[in-house]
Amino acid sequence: MAKWDVNGKTFLITGAATGLGAGYAEEFLKEGAKQIAILDIAEDKGKSLVKELNNTYPGRVIFIKCDVSDEQSIAMAFDQVLAKFGKLDVVLNNAGIMNDSPQLWRKMCDVNWQGLVSFTSRAIKHMRKDEGGAGGTIINVASTAALMKTDVLPIYCGTKMAVLHFTQCIASGNFYEETGVRCMTICPGPTDTALMVGLTERGSDNKKGEKLENLINTLSCQKKESAVAAVIKMFKEGTNGSTWLSVNDLPGKDITSSVDEAFTILINASMH
Repeated sequence: MAKWDVNGKTFLITGAATGLGAGYAEEFLKEGAKQIAILDIAEDKGKSLVKELNNTYPGRVIFIKCDVSDEQSIAMAFDQVLAKFGKLDVVLNNAGIMNDSPQLWRKMCDVNWQGLVSFTSRAIKHMRKDEGGAGGTIINVASTAALMKTDVLPIYCGTKMAVLHFTQCIASGNFYEETGVRCMTICPGPTDTALMVGLTERGSDNKKGEKLENLINTLSCQKKESAVAAVIKMFKEGTNGSTWLSVNDLPGKDITSSVDEAFTILINASMH
């Protein structure tokens, strides 16, 4: 049963010029979002999407160019959104790349992990009720890769596990009671987006790249609409600290108890 209402909320979504990010933006607008800031490094695609969305939802969407691997770019973009909207109710950290190659793995860590941490920290500072904010929601996009053990993308999997555990740690204790900020994680499985194209170039070497493509070909890629619907469901129903799964075109599922159980086993084992 829905507890949280999209209507009238202001959003910041990273990596939203294309793919799932663009899908999230459009669906939240359909649900009644007041304003959405689309952040992405792909300026032409971002501006094109904003023009398209504003034709249907006049004046409700803006684009801001942002490199989420660069702290100065993050700071400028976040301040621009606040200057335009006055406040933020929801930050959706969606930006991410999947590339374990020697040339790009450090960049991937900056995008998938450090940029997400920076946006989360800025959002909490702005939203927290105990420091004058109005509360809000932060959604961090991890992946089923955070829950997998595979040798084909160990660095990517590590960044997504970092996202999952970071969000859980942030949300723990009395965080929500003190701040009014709800932090949640979504773990999408393979989804029919550009992330699934050109896989042979994304391994740490050619053999890993080929193995990655073979692995993905054995998996079922869900439709983008299914992954988007899972995030909408999580936004409406999810509690602080919850982890949700989106796979195989099934409805979004709260898997918090399973994740918590795994961590409890690890914690108890370390105490003996």
